[in-house]
Amino acid sequence: MTPTRILLVDDNEAWLALVSGILRDYPRWQVVGEARDGFEAIQRANVLRPDIILLDVGLPQLNGFQAARKIRTISPTSRILFLTQFTDPEGAKLAMMLGAAGYVCKSEAAVDLLPALEAVSQGDCFVSKTLSSLSPRK
Repeated sequence: MTPTRILLVDDNEAWLALVSGILRDYPRWQVVGEARDGFEAIQRANVLRPDIILLDVGLPQLNGFQAARKIRTISPTSRILFLTQFTDPEGAKLAMMLGAAGYVCKSEAAVDLLPALEAVSQGDCFVSKTLSSLSPRK
């Protein structure tokens, strides 16, 4: 099976290292790149054309929502999965309206990250339990 190619986007170096380290333990997932701000996310998405983009909301330069709008245009086959500390239902609704395939709260990442990646890679949507009223889990 060909691994699912993932671009990690977060401005927190420790968080990037943690998520990258976790995914490295699973042959199903392949981290193909990292970005630390919204502009870099757009550039890397354009070059790498990853299957999934794990995208934080609170990014410098250009926030995750703004980056997602541009990424949807330049890499329309990349599925966006927000992975963020923001638990505001309005933010999650906006993410889904922008075409995101999922929204995972960092506080629930230990439980939700791998199931979210699996769901999104299969074309389904995933929203963390605290926000699950926004979109049905599949």
